[in-house]
Amino acid sequence: MPLCSFYASTTLPVAKPHSLPSSAKLPSTAAAATTTVQPTTSPVLAAAVTTLPTTTASTAAEVLSLHLPELPSSTRDKILSLELMGVDYGRALSLNPDLRDASPESIHAVVTFLQSRGLHFRDLGRVFGMCPSVLTASVRADLRPVFAFLTDDLGVPDDAYRRVVVKCPRLLACSVRDQLRPALFYLRRLGFRDSRALAFQDPILLVSSVERTMAPKLEYLRTELGMSKDEAVAMVLRCPALFTFNVERNFRPKFEYLVQEMGGGVEDVKAFPQYFTFSLEKRIAPRHRAAVEAGVDLPLPDMLKATDDEFREMLEKKRS
Repeated sequence: MPLCSFYASTTLPVAKPHSLPSSAKLPSTAAAATTTVQPTTSPVLAAAVTTLPTTTASTAAEVLSLHLPELPSSTRDKILSLELMGVDYGRALSLNPDLRDASPESIHAVVTFLQSRGLHFRDLGRVFGMCPSVLTASVRADLRPVFAFLTDDLGVPDDAYRRVVVKCPRLLACSVRDQLRPALFYLRRLGFRDSRALAFQDPILLVSSVERTMAPKLEYLRTELGMSKDEAVAMVLRCPALFTFNVERNFRPKFEYLVQEMGGGVEDVKAFPQYFTFSLEKRIAPRHRAAVEAGVDLPLPDMLKATDDEFREMLEKKRS
C-alpha cells in the first residue's frame, strides 16, 4: 500500500507536495509530500542516514527535509526511517497494524538488537519487508529466544546468525515454543540428525507448520502413491524441499504427467525424488517431448539435471 493510501486512512489533512530537483530520487513512496523542516533527531532515522553510502548524501538530506503534512513527528520519523531501510511503510502497516502505534524508539531497539547479532543495515529491508511483524516484536520476549534457539538447539555460532536469518527472515517472526522447537522435534523424529544443516540449508522447514504443511506431504506420498511410511520419509530425507511443495499445484500434476505421458511410476520418484523440484511446464514436459521426438530414452536424472547444452548433446549422441 503506497503512502497515499496510508494518508487516505488517516483523518489528517494532506497538503500538496512541492517540487524537487529532477535529480532527487526519494525512496519508495516517501516523496508523497515535501516542505523544508528542521532535521529530525530520531535515533533510528539518524542511524539510517549515517549508514547510507556517501554517494547518496544529497538524497538523504532531501529525505530529512521532507514534511509529511500534519503528521506527528514520531510518525513522520517512523515513515522516513523505514523508507530509508527499503521498507514500504504502507505495505508494512497493512500487514502489521500494530506498527501504527509503535514508537521510533521501539523500532530503533529492534534494529540495534539485530545489528548486535551480526545483521547489516542493508539486510533490514529484506527482513522487515518479508516480516513486518518483527518491527513491533519484543527484543526480550520474542527476538532473544530465537537467537538462543539458533545457538542452543541448532548449534549455530554467533558469527553465522546473519547467514541463517537472511536466508529465512521468518525465523524472527516465529515463537520458539509454539513453532520452531515443535518443528525441530518433528524433523528429528523423522531422521533429520544434522541440526546445523537444517539451519543453514533448510531453515524454511523450521517455520513450516507440522500439521498443515509437512505432515500432509507424507500423507500424500503414503495414501495416493502407495508408499510405506519408511519410503516416504526416505524421500524427504533425500530431498527436504519436498516438504515445501503444494500437493495440488506440484505433486499431483507432476506425478500424473509422469504416469500418463512418460509411462513412469512410483519407483521412479523413489529413486529420484528431485523430480518434483523441476518445473513441469519449463523443464519436465519440454525435455520429455524433445526426447520422444528424437527417439531417445533417457533416465529421469539425466534428462532433468543436465543443462540445456548438455541435454542437446545427449540427444545428439544417442541419435548417432
